[in-house]
Amino acid sequence: MPYGTPATTGGLTKAITTLTLRKMKQEGIKFATVALYDAPMAAMAKKTGVEVLLVGDSLGMTVLGYDSTVPVTMEQMIYHVEAVKRGNDKSLIMGDMPFMTYATPEQALTNATRIMQAGAHMVKLEGGAWLVDTVQMLSDRGIPVCAHLGLTPQSVNKLGGFRVQGRDDAKANEILEDAMALDAAGADLLVLECVPSTLAKKITDAVSMPTIGIGAGTETDAQVLVINDILGLTEQPPKFSKNFLVEAKDIPGALEKYVNDVKTGVFPDAEHIFL
Repeated sequence: MPYGTPATTGGLTKAITTLTLRKMKQEGIKFATVALYDAPMAAMAKKTGVEVLLVGDSLGMTVLGYDSTVPVTMEQMIYHVEAVKRGNDKSLIMGDMPFMTYATPEQALTNATRIMQAGAHMVKLEGGAWLVDTVQMLSDRGIPVCAHLGLTPQSVNKLGGFRVQGRDDAKANEILEDAMALDAAGADLLVLECVPSTLAKKITDAVSMPTIGIGAGTETDAQVLVINDILGLTEQPPKFSKNFLVEAKDIPGALEKYVNDVKTGVFPDAEHIFL
């Protein structure tokens, strides 16, 4: 493979960049993303061929025991980005911007700088068209951005819970327009979370940046799952997740199966998709 090697032959062989991912989209090659938080798992991800690592503010719920991502701080994010960076020198590393750390473009620039200096190659922001000026500012200053639309966990209190987004025509059109605006502003990646698979395909076809789905069907350019879900550590797993450890003999085997199932289109299947 030109972008790394499958898990069975030793993992990634060279560093993954934003240009790598755009070329994979153009060539129809799917890539795997895992949200994880520490050096040992990051090292294992490199060995098993995971192209993109997300140091997500999901750590608030998966590691720190919060009931949402809202309480996560910049200091906590920086701590975990640094740990993941120490464990992996090949995967592209994204760092989440915590709740209310990018309310203005100037605030976003200050805090994104801290996350990049901690070792991330890209920052991730949740929100739609209101972020266009912020994305433009960060992009112009050399900070790659991953946008995040659909279910945006930092807005869970506004959304009324963890609910599928974009099922009605008006909301679907709004999400599509937001995606196109963020693409034009210079975003490099787009996470689509808990949206109907038809909407995810429409967005993936409409934007130049690669899309990463989680509960967004099979037509996105990539998939992402939290490591806890991949390893069956979540007490009440969401519909879009899968325990890959059940079919593997060990943790590396579970990650290998996840990567291979994403690349071959085996995952997600019908039971993990919202219509």
